[in-house]
Amino acid sequence: MPKLKLPAPPLPDRLNPRPKRPGSTKTKPLAEAGISAIDWVDERTSLSQGARWMMFRKIPKGTNWFYTLGSATLFAFLSQTVTGVFLAMYYRPDAAGGAYESVRYITNEVFLGEFVRGMHKWGSSVMVILIFLHMARTFFFGAYKYPRELNWVIGVALLVLTMAMSFTGYLLPFDQRSYWATIVGVNINGTGPFVGPYLSDFLRAGPEFGATTLARFYAIHMLLIPGILAALIGAHLYLVAKLGTTAPPWIKADDPVQKEEKA
Repeated sequence: MPKLKLPAPPLPDRLNPRPKRPGSTKTKPLAEAGISAIDWVDERTSLSQGARWMMFRKIPKGTNWFYTLGSATLFAFLSQTVTGVFLAMYYRPDAAGGAYESVRYITNEVFLGEFVRGMHKWGSSVMVILIFLHMARTFFFGAYKYPRELNWVIGVALLVLTMAMSFTGYLLPFDQRSYWATIVGVNINGTGPFVGPYLSDFLRAGPEFGATTLARFYAIHMLLIPGILAALIGAHLYLVAKLGTTAPPWIKADDPVQKEEKA
């Protein structure tokens, strides 16, 4: 008597193999595993929804290359962060010669040290230039007006923090030029009204320049300012995605009344 074959029970869609893409003849198990891993993470975190909300949004008519200045500034910040981490692995905030010697060692002895230090050194100037251009574009395009006033305030804070990070990082090589230039800069800050003397004492970490001053500049440059910058950049990007971007001033909005009259 022949055996009765029962049909296999149906499987959920997630357990069934993915259909082959048109034109593909060979299966790629590694690619399938990568996609499955991404799906597994996304099912538990729902990160794709936030990514779609952030990246796939409408942009105004007339958007051009001027609108990429903000992204370029963000890329410069990320470059500064990565190169700064590698430099911090060898740098020593020692005012008795260790700081200068560590910088010399990075430049002359470490593999690709001169390249990484050059990227960090010149990247700081590039970031300052880009953030000024980005702020100028925002101002001349009127992107600071309602409802984007808060984003403009955050941008101004980012500009001030970028300048402060450049100022604190200039002392870290602790050579003759950076030492005396920082003294001049701190003395200029001390001439400000009301908070000037207190700010000068805070930056010096005492009555005169010394080892504590270098350690304070290093902590501000490496820990305090980057942390605040990262938080404000996150808020800045959130508001950009939520409120959208402003059309160029030479692009006039369509008037619905005129459309109805023409129709």
